[in-house]
Amino acid sequence: MEVPQFETRCSYVEATLEEFLAWSCGQPSCLSGPFSCYDSSKYWAYADYKYIARIFEDKPEIFQDIRWSDFGFPGRSGKESTLWIGSEGANTPCHLDSYGCNLVLQVEGRKRWHLFPPGDTSFLYPTRIPYEESSVFSKVSVANPDLKHFPKFRNATAHVVTLSPGQVLLVPRHWWHYVESIDPITISINSWIELDADHEARVEEAITRMLVCAIKSAENPSDGDLWLNPTEVEATSHEMNLQYLNQAVSAYIKCQKTSVSEQAHSSSTGAEQRTGASCKRKRREVGCEPDGCRLLTHGFDFSTSKAEELQKIPFGPHLIQVLPQPQEMGSMGAVAVESDGRDLPCENEGEHIGKLRRRRKELVMSNDCEMPAHQMDSDSSPCTSQTALSTNDLLDCLVNPHVINLVARLLLERTGV
Repeated sequence: MEVPQFETRCSYVEATLEEFLAWSCGQPSCLSGPFSCYDSSKYWAYADYKYIARIFEDKPEIFQDIRWSDFGFPGRSGKESTLWIGSEGANTPCHLDSYGCNLVLQVEGRKRWHLFPPGDTSFLYPTRIPYEESSVFSKVSVANPDLKHFPKFRNATAHVVTLSPGQVLLVPRHWWHYVESIDPITISINSWIELDADHEARVEEAITRMLVCAIKSAENPSDGDLWLNPTEVEATSHEMNLQYLNQAVSAYIKCQKTSVSEQAHSSSTGAEQRTGASCKRKRREVGCEPDGCRLLTHGFDFSTSKAEELQKIPFGPHLIQVLPQPQEMGSMGAVAVESDGRDLPCENEGEHIGKLRRRRKELVMSNDCEMPAHQMDSDSSPCTSQTALSTNDLLDCLVNPHVINLVARLLLERTGV
């Protein structure tokens, strides 16, 4: 596929886990329920973003089997985690998460992760259509990029790693990622870790929601543009979005005031420690400090962000960074580094299987030129050399992450922050 397979293009079915397993393993169609309508050699299925707390709400003891405390997050368990189940070929479009960072545990099968640093954002052609809060999608099909329409993708640097069962991957804040299942059955568990920077990100997301909903809702609904991701139930009203924006700004201001107060307290404590240290040095000079009275102070710097603290967390002796290395251009058109699982650290409702999509080797439509105009954008139209600007073209500029960040900062300055 030369275009990402967004969820708006998926077919959705409700099925049991047993029916999904029967279908993915090639068992008789009578055992696969609603999956029997889909040829497993042409389609893949993915049940993603299922909260473990909902799936096992009657068995809370299962939450404790997932111990994120091993990675520096005491008390965090499966209750704050989500479950992902997929068949071979299942993938998520390349995107970044607006909030927090991400810890991913591979339970069954292998997944290949293509990660890109935040600095590559402009090379990945970000878009907010389809719209989903906290997800910024890339227009590029990472597995098979159209370099004619997306030439800047050549400048992107991919960090590629294969995650095997029993291994955990840390996805840093605002890193782009494209994930694909490479075994018949894959199961993953993840947990998003909140960061202080999320307060500003929520202001940015509130601005984005207001603009996207206002502009797209003004279009004729009969155009059939599926701009809202299925994860978003419905377009929210302007009044509700404005209320959401004010709440996000208020939360940001409250966080900033708390941070300033803590910094002042930290500075005061630090001054006392420095005074004590100075006195200690003087006492040593005259040899009057008993050995048993020496103090070991481990001050906590509240001015350090959680993201910086996260980098200092001792994940264990087996933690290996996935770093780029000079290599020739691969078929992706981006510098790629492959790390197999052996080099990594060894550290809706539950029984429903969700979306089904065609495998990458098949086109969504037999003739791209027959694609409705509302599904094309000015970057990827294969039929015309010049296309009239669309609402989506305007939105791609208005809600570009860099633009939204600037607007958020200007808005926060207006509130006196």
